[in-house]
Amino acid sequence: MTTTTDTRTMTIVDYPLVRRLTANGTVLDSERGLTRDARGQHSLLLSTLLFPRGLYTLVARSEQQPVVGQFRYRPDDLNAHIVYIAPSLDEMTEDTVWLHILDAMAREAGKHGAHSLVAEVETNSLLFETLRTAGFAVYARQIIWRHAPVTNDDAAKRITLTEQIDNDQIGIMQLINAIVPTMLQQVAAPPSDMEGFVYRQKGRIEGYIGVSQGKDGVYLLPYLHPDVMNDATAIIEAVIAKIDRAEKVPVYVCVRSYQEWLGSTMEHLGFEAWVEQAMMVKQLVAGIKHPSFTRLKMQGKLEIIPCYNWSIIADDSANEDNR
Repeated sequence: MTTTTDTRTMTIVDYPLVRRLTANGTVLDSERGLTRDARGQHSLLLSTLLFPRGLYTLVARSEQQPVVGQFRYRPDDLNAHIVYIAPSLDEMTEDTVWLHILDAMAREAGKHGAHSLVAEVETNSLLFETLRTAGFAVYARQIIWRHAPVTNDDAAKRITLTEQIDNDQIGIMQLINAIVPTMLQQVAAPPSDMEGFVYRQKGRIEGYIGVSQGKDGVYLLPYLHPDVMNDATAIIEAVIAKIDRAEKVPVYVCVRSYQEWLGSTMEHLGFEAWVEQAMMVKQLVAGIKHPSFTRLKMQGKLEIIPCYNWSIIADDSANEDNR
């Protein structure tokens, strides 16, 4: 017997269902999940439905199971990022509806202009294999390091850091291009709405630490050149010292596999390796129709009619799974 699945954008009618499902969901966006309730308080969920601000919520229904998924995307970013899927997948449930919601989010993100759809998932999660089946591939591994609220030390402010400004964008991208493997640069860049601090040596940006903070935690995303390895501890300390909220909530640092050497810095600072994740990416394609012409013989005469060829314009980079 064939099971049909209806997948669509959330409407006000779905609000009670989404409220119920999100209580047991899987967060796939570490920044949001560690700094605030990524699944949304009820008032926030309703406000994003009525006044969307880069958040898109979809619902998939089958005869047995409804599933809701949300992703975020800003037009000035290259990537969309899955925020959560709810409910969480369990061993006793077939994942067909979850595959439908992942496919729907990919289509919707591509329609809005995203080049790729990103999810951060624990490698021992059931969703890890479901994401693979849905066409997602592992691009990088990462460890989230955690520290209890930190008492700021004025001595840590001896390292000179400056708040990121618009004029720093070129220097930050040059830094990322120097330390992040080419195939990862598109998906590993910080989101456009992330603030941060810059560390310079001899006028060059040699370090950038993205900062996100909320009621539940402080999240740091470091990009440090190996040439400043000896200063890494002091740089992280200086960033934390500039964040007053770090004295009230846990501090998390995301260390990706291309900066694995930062692990010893985290240990030296008293952080614990809290969770290991895979950054999984599905490349989205967009098409542009180019007219060409085909000759058809009709009733003894040639007629030329237009046809269209599609050109794939998305970056089809190789990834960790197939190289």
